[in-house]
This record gives sequence, C-alpha cells and structure tokens, in this order.
Amino acid sequence: MDPPQAVHLGPRRKRPRQLGTSVASTPHDIRFRDLVLFILEKRMGTTRRAFLMELARRKGFRVENELSDSVTHIVAENNSGSDVLEWLQVQNIKASSELELLDVSWLIECMGAGKPVEMTGRHQLVVRTSSPSPALGSQNIPPPTVQKISQYACQRRTTLSSNYNQVFTDAFEILAENYEFRENEGSCLTFMRAASVLKSLPFPITSMRDTEGIPCLGEKVKCVIEGIIEDGESSEVKAVLDDERYKSFKLFTSVFGVGLKTAEKWFRMGFRTLSKVKSDKSLVFTRMQKAGFLYYEDLISCVSRAEAEAVSVLVKEAVAAFLPDALVTVTGGFRRGKMMGHDVDFLITSPEATEEEEQQLLHKVTDLWKQRGLLLYCDHIESTFEKFKLPSRKVDALDHFQKCFLILKLHHQRVDGDGSSQQEGKDWKAIRVDLVLCPYERRAFALLGWTGSRQFERDLRRYATHEQKMMLDNHALYDKTKRVFLEAESEEDIFAHLGLDYIEPWERNA
Repeated sequence: MDPPQAVHLGPRRKRPRQLGTSVASTPHDIRFRDLVLFILEKRMGTTRRAFLMELARRKGFRVENELSDSVTHIVAENNSGSDVLEWLQVQNIKASSELELLDVSWLIECMGAGKPVEMTGRHQLVVRTSSPSPALGSQNIPPPTVQKISQYACQRRTTLSSNYNQVFTDAFEILAENYEFRENEGSCLTFMRAASVLKSLPFPITSMRDTEGIPCLGEKVKCVIEGIIEDGESSEVKAVLDDERYKSFKLFTSVFGVGLKTAEKWFRMGFRTLSKVKSDKSLVFTRMQKAGFLYYEDLISCVSRAEAEAVSVLVKEAVAAFLPDALVTVTGGFRRGKMMGHDVDFLITSPEATEEEEQQLLHKVTDLWKQRGLLLYCDHIESTFEKFKLPSRKVDALDHFQKCFLILKLHHQRVDGDGSSQQEGKDWKAIRVDLVLCPYERRAFALLGWTGSRQFERDLRRYATHEQKMMLDNHALYDKTKRVFLEAESEEDIFAHLGLDYIEPWERNA
C-alpha cells in the first residue's frame, strides 16, 4: 500500500518579485485576446503560480509574467479584494477601475471549461467598504452567500466531480478515521459531517469569511480550515499521519475480517507489520481473517467498474438459474457512479418467489459457484427479518435480511480489455462481493439503504426522526404520529413520504 500523504494547498515560500515591463508570456497560441491575466504570487507560492500560469497558457489564455497596464484580470488565492489592493499600494501601482480582482477558482473553472466562464459573486474578490483604496468594479459585489445549505446530506446534492474543497475534506476524513480508530464517535461524526457539507458546496473555501453560515463547522473544524488556509497544510493531520498507532490501525484493518478490537489487540502486543502478525504462532485467526491474509494483495487493490460489471454477469447468471424472475441490482458506490470500489454489492429480490425459495436461493447460488471453483470464501447470515417490527433507532444498525459476504474468483477473460491487475502466472483476481436478499415488498427500503453513501443514509434517518417524527431503516418507514407503516414501491415514494426532493443515486456521494 502507498503510505498516506499529508494534505497541502501548495508551497508557502515567499519570494521577492520585481515589477517592470510586460514580457512575452508564452509561445502557446492565444485564443482569448480580450483577457490579459496576471496571477498573484502572494499566499500562493512560486511553484503553484508557475504551474497555473503554464496550464492557463496551454488552454489559450494570455498570462503575463509581470503586472502592467494591459492586465485586465488579477487572479489571487487566499486573498480578499482588500488584500490585493493593499499589495498594489505597496508596489506603488494604481489600480484601474476596470480591473477585475478574481479568486483562483474562476481560473480553474475556465481551464476546466476550456474557455472563459461567467464571473459571479463567488468569484469576485470583496473589498471592505472601509478600505481607502480607489473604487473598483468589484467593490460592490457581495461576498459569496451561503443560502439554504442544510445540515442534512439528504437535502444536498453531492456528485463525484464537484468537490471544490478536497484539500479540506481529505483532511477531515483522515481526522475522522483517526477518531474512529480511537472509538471517539462524537469527534468522528463531527469531521465526517463537516466533510460532507464541504463536498456539496458550489464554491471553494478560500478564507474564513467563506465559512460563515455553513452548518456543521464547529470550532475544532474551523481551526483545521484556518490552519490549511494559512499554512498550506494541517499540523493536526500531519501529526495523525505520523502517529504510530494510526498507521498500525490503518494497516491492520485493511485485512478482511479485522476490526478495531483485533487491531487494538495486535497493537498492544507490539505488532507493527502484517508479516510479524502472520508469523506469530500464538495468534489464532478466524476463518475470515485467514481468507483476508490469503487474498490480501487482491483485496486491497481497487475493483474497477469493468470488474464490477463482470461480477454482475456472474451473479445474474447464477441467480437466474434458480429464480428466473428475480431482480438483481448493483448497489453501493458503483450505483452512485463510482469508477472504482473495494467490493461489489448486490440486492436480490423476486416478485413471485415463495418463502422457501427465498430461503434457499443464496445457498444454491453459492453451492453452484463452489462446484465451478469460483467460491473462495463464503459467510452466510440467515434472515431475522420480522414484518411488523419497528425500524431501528440506531442510525448505523445492520438490517435483518438474509445476506452473504463472499470472495469470488474472477477470471480476467471476463473483464473486457482489463488485465491490469493480473499477476504473473495468475489469470484471476479475488473480489469481495456482498449479496443481500430481501422480500419484494421491502425492495425500495433495502435499495435506498444499500445504495449509500454512509453519511447520506445517516442523515436521511436523522432527518426522518428529528424533522418528520418518523423512523426509517432498510426494512420500513414508520410514522410515529399516525402510528402506521408507510408503503413504498420505489425510492421516490420514500422521499415523498419524508417531504424531500428526490435525489438521484449519483447525487448521494456525501
């Protein structure tokens, strides 16, 4: 495994700069001649500035090395409009009233679009009204406003491609994981919720002013944000990544079947590497842990979408052999649009199957794979589902449906053009697969619950409880006020019962 990396915004070195005549900026073709850009080095750093200048030039933008009268747009990072004006005053440069002061997020969006994008209030740098500097076109632009951002992920749309604040969310997720390893549930949730909110924002956080009015950002969270803005990295995250306990828990829990209690035990026994754990004769491993060590290299490598689709063919073929009318749906991250994952989850249900056929299906499927030499590991969990049992009050409670936790052998010829994970002399890969079988009338609740993301589901259940006086889990939705179970044929029905706008699976990556 690659070691975890510290979170950086960019180099923080300060270099003296000389202002003078504008020089020829680039041999690249200039496509947008009406725009002349100057990227401010202050609080950005030399390396990051040079990188952005070169990238912008490749995209056809005219970028000047030095500030001159021809510049129409100044682009800055982690600076307010007032900061830029003060810098200009120090340099004894008079700012034109037509000069645009813009956050680097505007330039990044331009380069992503391959052309200049519209300048909105969240792009334009704010100048304080008390500033004695000359009036600029951007002076009266209000700061980015945060309107109607809900504390609940189920009222926000979060896609995989729209995280403008990854430098912060990566840091929060490392801190949350560390608190989870230490079984500090409160602090873990604090940082998970903060990461979830920032992933949904339509703009990057560039100053502490931008955090005003955003929910789920307490003092501990804001301290981390401020540290990253000021120093380019979080000292708290750096300390976690250097912490021996965190590194050991990260390593141990990467083994299939190893949880926090086992990781704690191994750490207290003085183990720091998996080779030492495996070679110790006093340790007794569970069947799941033995499989985890045996197929470790395969299981820690990501499952590609092509591999997930190949597994889907295997599952559908096997299920159809016993229940032709059964519906098999990929859930989890792949249903939310992810291209890579750690395992592949499936929900299976049948409109016509008898109770006996449902009980036997997963056993028949796994027996078939065993006969074909494809079943490397299997753990059956029998159903404890009760039709009129109230939904669980625990947000993270497991459901009571019948399920199988498997490791399947996927031959590479089943993956179109994807043999990247093939080891020398080995034409297959071990893949983690979860199968869940639910009664047909519960399929909407099970599908919603197994699609995720984890934080989205947590907030959906919290919202049901605190805002609608209802109880929701993977089995049912119960209205506590009316004292009735609410029926649902689809996920859309469940959102409607809760009074929520429907959110597509690909927008639930909270």
